Amino acid sequence: MEKRARRVIDLRSATKIYDTGTIQVAALRGITLAIDRGDFVAIMGSSGSGKSTLMNILGCLDVPTAGEYRIDGVDVRSMDDDDLADLRNRKIGFVFQSFNLVPRTTALANVELPLAYARLPRVDRRQRAAWALTQVGMRDRMHHTPAELSGGQQQRVAVARAIVTNPTLILADEPTGNLDSQASADVLAIFSRLHEQGRTVVIITHEDYVAAQARRVVRLADGSVVSDVERSPLAAPSAVPAQAGTA
Repeated sequence: MEKRARRVIDLRSATKIYDTGTIQVAALRGITLAIDRGDFVAIMGSSGSGKSTLMNILGCLDVPTAGEYRIDGVDVRSMDDDDLADLRNRKIGFVFQSFNLVPRTTALANVELPLAYARLPRVDRRQRAAWALTQVGMRDRMHHTPAELSGGQQQRVAVARAIVTNPTLILADEPTGNLDSQASADVLAIFSRLHEQGRTVVIITHEDYVAAQARRVVRLADGSVVSDVERSPLAAPSAVPAQAGTA
């Protein structure tokens, strides 16, 4: 019971079937995956491996066709869309490849958004958003809009937005995919620091240099887990290849 209580992700025999009307496509084939609090996991796989489908299920953006999924002890199977949306806002901080910032609002206002959904008072929202931006080295840019920030700075704002609610899980989908090598190294260093602070971090990636920062690497192929290896991460995320990402 103690081990289960520490579990942030508890996925058991999960399948996901997409019905196109003429054929059924199995995107996930009976995946079982457990991730404990404070872990740092990279989920890898080529196109078509099922990693995007798995991310959607872990992030409560979708539900399995069959099987069981609990996040932080909460069974999602019987939840309706409103309950899932509330759960996502409380339990999960998302970081996406394309940043997903609101273009015409400041970094501070972007980071405040999850707190606004949670109906926190404005003063509290501002204080917590400023704290989150400080954590990612963006306090001096909090009043700038995304258009006034580099790609790496925009991703830092996205990370700040992900941590501002103090979520149970930080879930990042190809977070360095649109960044140059230096910005990639900076963002990966932030994820490493978050892990050192005890946060649970899951990164979906196809890049070995990104997975090299994680403590554990899970590889998918054809909708199944083909390997699950605990490893010693690199001492620092400076091993980003020069050709990684785009400027």
